[in-house]
Amino acid sequence: MTNFVEELRWRGMLHDIMPHTEEKLKESMTSGYIGFDPTADSLHVGHLTQIMTLIHFQRAGHKPFALVGGATGMVGDPSGKSAERNLLSEEQLAINLAGIKNQLSKFLTFGDRGNDAVMVNNADWFRNINFLDFIRDVGKHITVNYMMAKDSVKKRLEGDGGAGLSFTEFCYQLIQGYDFYYLWKNHDCLLQMGGSDQWGNIVTGTELIRRKDSGTAYAITTQLIKKADGTKFGKTESGAVWLDATKTSPYKFYQFWLNASDDDVKKWIRIFTLKTREEIEGLETQHNEAPHLRLLQKSLAEDITVKVHSVEALETAINTSDFLFGNGSLAFFATLNKEQVLEIFEGIPQFTIAKEELAKGLDASTLLAEKTSVFASKGEAKKLIQGGGVSLNKEKIKEATAIFNSNNLLNDQYLIVQKGKKNYFLIIAE
Repeated sequence: MTNFVEELRWRGMLHDIMPHTEEKLKESMTSGYIGFDPTADSLHVGHLTQIMTLIHFQRAGHKPFALVGGATGMVGDPSGKSAERNLLSEEQLAINLAGIKNQLSKFLTFGDRGNDAVMVNNADWFRNINFLDFIRDVGKHITVNYMMAKDSVKKRLEGDGGAGLSFTEFCYQLIQGYDFYYLWKNHDCLLQMGGSDQWGNIVTGTELIRRKDSGTAYAITTQLIKKADGTKFGKTESGAVWLDATKTSPYKFYQFWLNASDDDVKKWIRIFTLKTREEIEGLETQHNEAPHLRLLQKSLAEDITVKVHSVEALETAINTSDFLFGNGSLAFFATLNKEQVLEIFEGIPQFTIAKEELAKGLDASTLLAEKTSVFASKGEAKKLIQGGGVSLNKEKIKEATAIFNSNNLLNDQYLIVQKGKKNYFLIIAE
């Protein structure tokens, strides 16, 4: 047994804790849970704080429960939401639940021994409860006044736009409260954890346990992760950063962490890795001596990419980064299939040219300013080429009159143009 709360505290993860929780966790192995909303078939980096919380909980000698909301996913939690979300069908929920379980299995040891993790689905107990039984056995213990006082409810009722709060969403805290009661009653689950926006829902559960069965339960919430520049954590221009490689490639996943600011990475390396305090402080010292090497960012990106994907995926991500931004070789590009090439160049300007036309040979200025729009004019193309600022397939174009043909194609289909240091263009021959 190690001190789980102290681990969260020094890592900067702890937000709220119910009185006597830390003392209780020091006594013996305790069961605790976190709920995951199955709104998609994959978790994203916004869920990683809670995943890491469960990892630390299990490593401290306690028994983690991961609750997937097969029932609550059909209702919708108003916490932190400005509008009611779309409800999910049972078929889609089943797909989402399977995807989430597969991902959590990468982080937690599941099984039926000791402090092995357990996955539960609240649909398993809610499908057998009818409405009259619920309002009689659960609803009577929590007053409307109590529910109205919750911030998640008040914000929606007082919010602009008049969206209001449906009865369905209003009931959410009762439903989540009953989850805690059920796990407390049937699995001796004494603790619920979650993000700080879940404090109201979690406390409703402890209150239901107290009022219904005179029981005692505990609560811990973690900090919500925010970026130093004020933008939302886990969001990029192309959307959420998913843990599923088919939704967010390992390369883009790696780049998300690699691009962290110095202010952010000093917090994130504590939260999203299992490195010890001594290891992190050592890395910080080295980073501060040569911040341009971005040692902290690389260490974080490598650690978390391996954890979410694999060592092989990390190697591909690093090779891809070297190819685009360093001195990576064309030999690496030759190993990529069409999907991987398009994945790497997603969001980068792309142009299509006929293979037959390229086979005849085209001079650089015609290729880049007439047949494609890398440059607005031949004159502009010639000027930058003469200044040594244009490369094709990682080699400088020396003259605007240089001829290129189908023999220059990479993988028999691509030309990679680089204008300046970071402006890439992909020409696809079809």
